[in-house]
Amino acid sequence: MKRYVVAGFGGALAGVVLATQVAAPLLAQERGQTSSVYEQLDLFGDVFERIRNQYVDDVETAQLIEAAINGMLTSLDPHSGYLPPDDFDDMRTQTRGSFGGLGIEVTQEDGFIKVVTPMDGTPADQAGVEPGDLITHVDGESLMGLNLSQAVDLMRGPVGSEIIITVIRDGVAEPFDLSIIRDTIRLQAVRVRTEGNNVILRVTTFNEQTFPNLRDGLQEAIDDLGGLDELGGVVLDMRNNPGGLLTQAIRVSDAFLDRGEIVSTRGRDEGAGERFNAQSGDLIDGKPMVVLVNAGSASASEIVAGALQDHRRAIVVGTRSFGKGSVQTVVPLRGDGAIRLTTSRYYTPSGRSIQALGVSPDIVVEQPRRQPIEEDQAEAPPRTRSENDLRGRLDNSDITDDERRQLEDERRQAEDVARMRQDDYQLAYALDILRGLTALNGR
Repeated sequence: MKRYVVAGFGGALAGVVLATQVAAPLLAQERGQTSSVYEQLDLFGDVFERIRNQYVDDVETAQLIEAAINGMLTSLDPHSGYLPPDDFDDMRTQTRGSFGGLGIEVTQEDGFIKVVTPMDGTPADQAGVEPGDLITHVDGESLMGLNLSQAVDLMRGPVGSEIIITVIRDGVAEPFDLSIIRDTIRLQAVRVRTEGNNVILRVTTFNEQTFPNLRDGLQEAIDDLGGLDELGGVVLDMRNNPGGLLTQAIRVSDAFLDRGEIVSTRGRDEGAGERFNAQSGDLIDGKPMVVLVNAGSASASEIVAGALQDHRRAIVVGTRSFGKGSVQTVVPLRGDGAIRLTTSRYYTPSGRSIQALGVSPDIVVEQPRRQPIEEDQAEAPPRTRSENDLRGRLDNSDITDDERRQLEDERRQAEDVARMRQDDYQLAYALDILRGLTALNGR
């Protein structure tokens, strides 16, 4: 009995020692951290009042607070920031597919404004803006020292007005100017066309219309071909796609997967992550796929490419993607504004984080820069002679008329793809791969 009393007394003594030697310092540390936070807030208040009372010009209080909030957020990473009410409205409009502007997705890198991608068919695209371009000046005004939000504000303006941007581009010795006329941007999320018996799905953005456009356009193309049995394969072209809604990236991935994980997100807290899995059903029933990406493919487009690549559902062709592997949450605030805050990183099904690394293609194919065609190059190359051109040749009586027509169709499709290399080498390469995969599947 005495042993238990001694043991109990020892436990109580140990508890007292623990409380005084361990808990007390922890509580003191917590109080110190709280005190430090309040001291920093007092410092902010002192600076705020000093600016209001002594700055050379009168400054709007709301402007100071907005700048302080935005500075706090942009110091975290390039994708976090404050959205004033007008910007918040613009963002919500963009996800619906129509907005005003130049049509470029930009980020900030080493103090420069860097083009992630120009969107298809927009003023920036038509003016010749390319992924990776660095914008140094807007209408002659330097962007150095400005944050991303301030630089974007300089590029805004009325529809129909002109803007001159100064660009630095890899491979070009000197900076040069581009003139762009601002316009209303109406994005068609997905454009569908057929080449032979293959369907090309050009996905330009991930907004609320992306999956419905893809599903309906694909089905219409399959019906025009005569049904799923007549479909050779699909090219999913996501080059220069800056991303968009995570939910749409998941639905597009799910459209071609029968099972398995699509993407997972992991945040600050271990238990706060999410996993998104594919549901049964493949819109093209396992037909061959090629995915096209380049340095302008970011965010949601990288989720789709990574998922299809990890599941060996598609061959990824092109160049390394942009490498935006973070997820932003838009949190509405009082006063109709919002903050865009990076809350997690996303991972492909194999557990890869592509943050700052991008998706590496299975087959690297560079897109050659367009070269002006000289007059002496404009003529078509001379046609080569074959057995069919020889007088008195033997006819091939071992082939039926239907087989002859099929061979002619296949030759014509191959020639069409060869001609396409002049305009879009990467797409032509993807179609060549798809035709090879289709031939193997047919065997």
